[in-house]
Order: sequence, then structure tokens, then C-alpha cells
Amino acid sequence: MAVGQFPFPQMAVVPGVELATASAGIKKPGRQDVVVFRLAEGSRVAGVFTKNAFCAAPVTLAKQHLAQGNIRFLIINSGNANACTGEPGLADALQTCSELAAQAGVTAQQVLPYSTGVIGERLPMAKLLGAVPAALAGLQPDNWEAAGRAIMTTDTRPKGASVQIEHDGETIVINGISKGAGMIKPNMATMLGYVATNARVDQALLNELSREAADQSFNRITVDGDTSTNDACMLMATGQTSLPEINTRDGELYRKFHDALMQVYRYLAHAIVADGEGATKFVTVQVEGAECQAEALRVAYAVAQSPLIKTALFACDPNWGRIVAAIGYAGVKGLDATAVKVWLNDVLIVEGGGRAASYTEEQGQAVMDGEEILIRIDLGRGDIRETVWTTDLSHEYVTINAEYRT
Repeated sequence: MAVGQFPFPQMAVVPGVELATASAGIKKPGRQDVVVFRLAEGSRVAGVFTKNAFCAAPVTLAKQHLAQGNIRFLIINSGNANACTGEPGLADALQTCSELAAQAGVTAQQVLPYSTGVIGERLPMAKLLGAVPAALAGLQPDNWEAAGRAIMTTDTRPKGASVQIEHDGETIVINGISKGAGMIKPNMATMLGYVATNARVDQALLNELSREAADQSFNRITVDGDTSTNDACMLMATGQTSLPEINTRDGELYRKFHDALMQVYRYLAHAIVADGEGATKFVTVQVEGAECQAEALRVAYAVAQSPLIKTALFACDPNWGRIVAAIGYAGVKGLDATAVKVWLNDVLIVEGGGRAASYTEEQGQAVMDGEEILIRIDLGRGDIRETVWTTDLSHEYVTINAEYRT
């Protein structure tokens, strides 16, 4: 199941980007499960990757190739993560790049590989490599939705975002797709995300924006508190515009571009939460009044990842005691419980160290019966605010993950 309305949008063409999908039948026969991006010569690429120590072979190789620059192709497969596969897995990732490169007339170092799916199994290389010719033959600038579907695993719907900005009579397009529904508490990225623009952006600034945008979006969501072995989020700038290069954080063009980029990243991150495995609620946990960012995030994640809170959300149970318990164990040194206030949407439920005098169970129930819920917490200690987005925890989540390999 999925929460809310996150339809796949009409995606404008990004000059300098072509996409294609193909069927390798890696996990399911006939399924489109391979995606290829082709980028115009001179494109610049930045990205962030999982910090999981068991990072997948394609993550290791993608980081190596990205450091050399001049990237022209990306290849993604779903259905198999090629993670925890040792040296053979690394050889498989390199062979994938080499085969695509040979057919496309580039070097293997100009290809970035990505995989998502079951951990611990070798890629079926004959199937994967057999799909490369069809993918290269099918490259088109308007294949964004097909690509969004092909990278799905337990997702119930494709996730896309598209924003356009006008400047000096020209159009800058920013498109993005992402996938993810489980194993979601990203650490430097999401499970897989790809954002492309025709803007011309300085490489150093592109690197900074890639990290900043991921940090404010994909690094602020959690479905189950698990960080994948394959997380990657890439930002591609083709430079296919006559507008000047964006190379500083000043000026109107930079501000327009920055705001639009953040909009795309956040929408994709929210779409992942709304499609969380078994999710019936979209929950915003907003912590304010903190002394520092780390403190605010500790509290936000303590609440967002508490199994007791998440199951109460699924049951539509306004059990606010679970919320204050999580705040209390979040590790905020010297926290004054009497200064803490907690709201469900706009209903004040906790103040002065206990239940708010104005609160009634009926008010809390009305909030919890909704599909979208805001848990707002004021620590009463400072002026720092952070927000995390999460889901409830349902029977369906257990079923999906218990049956994932069958």
C-alpha cells in the first residue's frame, strides 16, 4: 500500500540526457529491470553513497570511476544488489561497465554502475549483459517514467519530480527519479536516486550541492531505520544551455537553481516515505527549541524510529506516553522535562512535565485517524529546528520482508 498522492509527473526533456530501459529478467521474467542513462559530452556528475561498511560492489566501482570524471553513461539493474559478493562481484560490476563501454564507444571508466535488490547473490551476468544492446538502442530523452519503474523493487509506484525555472529567456530543467520503500534510513543518500539538469554548474559547487540536497532530503527520512548496502544519489549537470556557469552561491540564477533543486530532492524523499513498505501513515516529526542540530536530530529519530510509536500510529492509537518516553531516552543532556511541549498536528498534548490541561483523548484520536500526521516537539532549550519524515509500522511491512526472497 502507499500513502497520499504522489503521481508521476509530466517530465520535461533535460537537454543532454537520454534514457532507456530493457528487460534482463534478473528476478522476474519479462520485467523491465535495466536502465541506461547517456549524458552529453562535457557533463558533470556528483554523488553521495552509502557509508555501510558492506557497501556493494557497484558502489565501490562507481566511486572510483566518478573520481576520474568525464562520465558519459550510467547503468542500473534492479532485482539483484551485487552486494556482499566479494571480488567476483566487483569483477561483475566492472564487466558490466566494460561491455556497455565497448558497445557505446567510450571507456569503462566513463560508466557508473548501480544495482538494487537481494543481497549476497551473484549477478546473472549473461542476462544482464544480454540486455545492454536493447538498452542502448532504445535511448530517448523522454523515458523518465519507464526508468522510474524499472529501478523499483518493493516500491508500489514510480517516483519522479520535475521543476523548471526561467532565467533571461532560457529554461533550466531539473528532473529526478528515485526508488525505495524499505531499508530506508539513508546515510549520505537514499537507496537509489538520479537527478539531472541542463544547467552549467561548476564541479566543486555541484559536489557541494549534491551533499547538501541529499542531507536535507534523503538523510531526513526513515521507514525502518535500516541503511542499505547500495545507497546512491547522483546529480548530473549537462551544461546544455547558453546561460552562464553557476560557480558561486551568489546571484539570482543560483538562488533559483538552488531552490528548485531542493524542491526536487525533497519531493523524491517524501515520495519514498509515502511508499514505505506497508505504510498507512505519512508522519512528519518536527523538533524545535534545540540547542544544536545533532540534538534536534537525535530526538527526531528517536521518535521516528520507535517501534512502539510506529505501531501506535498504525493502530491510530494516541498513546502520547510513547512519544515522551522516546524524547526522554534520546540522550539530550540536562533536558528539563517540564520545559518540553508536544503537539499532534495543532493539538497540544504535553506541557509542564505532563499531559496538557486542555488535551482530550477525543482530540488525539481525531488526529491519529488521519493519513498525514505532524508530531511537533519543542525542547525549550534553543532556537534550532530539524525535521524528519517517517511512516507507521504495519503487519504488511512484516509480510513484505518475510517474503522478500520467495
